[in-house]
Amino acid sequence: MTRRLGAVALIVPDYQAGLDFYVGKLGFDLIEDVDQGRKRWITLAPPGGGCALVLARADTEAQRAAIGAQGAGRVWLFLETTDFARDHAAMLAAGVLFEEAPRQEPYGMVAVWRDPFGNRWDLLQRL
Repeated sequence: MTRRLGAVALIVPDYQAGLDFYVGKLGFDLIEDVDQGRKRWITLAPPGGGCALVLARADTEAQRAAIGAQGAGRVWLFLETTDFARDHAAMLAAGVLFEEAPRQEPYGMVAVWRDPFGNRWDLLQRL
């Protein structure tokens, strides 16, 4: 039996804001956008694949409070690359906010960044 993590739900204030950032600025691929009436099933993935994001529009006050807080202030999402310098430069040019300069760690090159919703990510090139 094979198992893999297929997707992670990411709470956003509205679908278009999520699409504008992840597809428009970061160049993620739009995998699905299915209108379900009250909500949409939107999945995105970085070019090259991997675990997908499911954009989940915040509908309740508790959900709105969770925007940007799903990782409790920690880095909880990891965008891996095979060309750190290229992707770091492209993300800076797109206006992505990095919290720090790139640094070398025993596992690879890394820099922490935030999406416009407050989620903390690592841009990571493994050794």
